[in-house]
Order: sequence, then structure tokens, then C-alpha cells
Amino acid sequence: MALSDTKLRTLTPRNRPWQLADHDGLVIEVLPTGRKIWRLRYRFDNKSQKITLGEYPAFSLAEARLWREKCRSMVAHGINPAQKKQEEKLKQKDPTTVKTFAKRWLTDIVEKSNRDPRNITRVIEKDIIPIIGKLELEELTTAHIQVVLDRIKQRGSDHVALLTRNVLKRMLAYAISRGIIFNNPAAAIEARYIAQATSRDVALTAEEIGILLRGIYTSNMNRRHKLALHLLIICMVRKSEMIEATWSEVNFNALEWRIPGERMKMDNPHIVPLSKQALAMFEELKFLAGDSPYVFPSRNDHRRPISKTTLNCAVRTLDLNVRDFVIHDFRRTASTLLHEQGYNSDWVEKCLAHKIGGVRGVYNRAEYLNQRRGMLQSWADFVDAQIEEGRQVVIGKFGKAYESNN
Repeated sequence: MALSDTKLRTLTPRNRPWQLADHDGLVIEVLPTGRKIWRLRYRFDNKSQKITLGEYPAFSLAEARLWREKCRSMVAHGINPAQKKQEEKLKQKDPTTVKTFAKRWLTDIVEKSNRDPRNITRVIEKDIIPIIGKLELEELTTAHIQVVLDRIKQRGSDHVALLTRNVLKRMLAYAISRGIIFNNPAAAIEARYIAQATSRDVALTAEEIGILLRGIYTSNMNRRHKLALHLLIICMVRKSEMIEATWSEVNFNALEWRIPGERMKMDNPHIVPLSKQALAMFEELKFLAGDSPYVFPSRNDHRRPISKTTLNCAVRTLDLNVRDFVIHDFRRTASTLLHEQGYNSDWVEKCLAHKIGGVRGVYNRAEYLNQRRGMLQSWADFVDAQIEEGRQVVIGKFGKAYESNN
């Protein structure tokens, strides 16, 4: 059946791109992000070809059909529409303002090379274009960029400021490769002057843990990402160790997660005793992962894990009454509260996979596996209690619910 505007407006995204045909090779492709793209398939020199018009509704159904007929006419006259489009594109003058070039860079580079470009797009549209969008690229100076970064830092978002600088640095490097400009003013601003991770000293309180996890579980965040953030808190591992975890590392019978040395910061293998809550979450994640070797497979390619920025982006969507924090602060939070509860410092340091310094570290090779198992179970129970405090949130069969069923 031919497409209609009513049908086009009701098309919804799926986990993977999908298409719906009109007639004579014209299709609308719906991306996981919700974008709807007009494409045309045709044959030229007895070979299958494809060309893109643009997004709906920027290009209406009537315009797409008119474009299709023009392309079909070109083919009939021996002209390849895709080749013709490329030739015309090369003849066009490069955009020279920050706004127009940023849009060009997003389309030509970012959207083709990034699995999830939303974070970069948000920075450009929210923080870069409103401040320096009208400037010509060749007019752009380090001082202009510093104004953008300072405004971001004034609202307490140092790490967003660092991301913005990195986005501008990459975009201007592309402008240099196009011969539009000859220097990169963003490269002159060193990262250490924007955000210093070493200066952070955030450890969430027990109350803030409850607010955070209640906010996570009542949000519309992907279920796997909710579990990942919960596991990061109760397993005390680094984010990279969590998102790149494979099922070959998880031993359900031994109740352990064994991380190989090549995935650890200190190059030493690390054993994470699994609490009842963690075990239940891994069992649910096993079902959600399907046949992927990864515990947290990418939505677009199950043979790869989620990107390094996925969980950061998920946390930034939350509107919570807690202090500004980053995911790495979960480890400091666990360490602080466990020490306050009187647990042995060596047990805590082993859970964090920290190297124990001094003479004590030289002679102390113990893994404290049994002690850490008991401590991590107590820690998971403590975290559960903070979630339940004040209100009830349905999060899954973890903790006592899991224990009663096994």
C-alpha cells in the first residue's frame, strides 16, 4: 500500500532501523533515534544503487515522490542520480559559520561514525551554537571558546565543559582538513584547566543512595542500564570493568565474577563475590542479553558492549535532589560508608582492586574472599534498605525477594 501522511506520522522507532515502501523504490527508513529518512533504491548500469533525500517531515511525502520521479527521469537519460548528487555536493562552497559547519560536521562525520551521537548533538545545540554559532570559523579564537566553557562551568557542569571543548577540537580539526581554517583554537585549551577529576571528593550519603536508585528505577531508562548502575554501586567495580563484562567471567555456581587481568587497571585479575542481589541481577541480564557474549550488549550490535558514554548519558537524564556526582563516585561512596560501618580497610581496598601500599602491601597477598563475600552481602542489603526507606519501589526480585525464592 502507498504511504500517506497519516501513516508516516504514526511510524515508531524499533531497536534496529526498519523501512516501509511507497512505490517504485521509494522507502521511508525509521531509525532507532526516531528520525525518518527518505531513500530511493534504483538500478543503474545493471547495478543496485541507493540515494538519500533527507528527513521527513522536512521533506514531505509529495516532495519525496517528485524527487523520485526526477531520479527516475535521470536514470532514463543515462545519468546516475547518486553520482550527480555527489558532484554537486563537491561544487558547493563549504559552510563557514560555526553553526552551519557544525551541522555539516554532524551529518558528514558524527552521525556516520558514532553509535549514539545524541550527546554531541546536545552540546552543539545547547551550548555552542547559541553563544558562538554566528561567528565565522576563521574568526574563532581561544577566547571565544573559553566564554562557552566558562558559562557551562558556572552552572556546575565541569565535565560537560570538557566534553564541549573536545567536541569543538574534533570539529575544528575537520575544518582544517577541509582547508577552511589553518589552526585549532580549541586545542590550545588544556583539559586540566577545565575539569580536574582529582579534585573531586564526592561520597553520597545513605539518603542520597536511596534517592538515586529510586530515581533510576522509576525513570524510563533502559532496564539493562538500571541494573548496570545498581551493580556498579553494590559490586564496587569501575565502569569500564562493568560495561565490558562477558558471560564467560560470571560463574553462577561459584557465586563469583572473575575479571581477567587485561581488563583491570592494575593488570591483576580480580574476583568479585556476588551477593544475592547481584546474582539475581546477572540472571535477569543473562535473559536480556540473548545470545550476546557481553553482559551489556550494544543495542545496535550484540557482538559489542555498550559505549563508554551510555551510562553517563543515562544518569544525566535524571532529575534528582542529590549533589553533582559522576559514576566513579559510587566507588568512593561505598568505601566511605563501609569504613564508617567499621569494616576492615584491607577488605574494602581489595573490593576496590586497589594496590595496598607500604610494607603491609608487600607482605599482604590475601584475597580475603570469604570476608569480602560477607561484607558485600551486607553492603547490598544496606543499599536495599536505602531504596525501601520512605517509599516502595518495584525494582525486581532482588535481596529478600530473591532469597525467599531460592
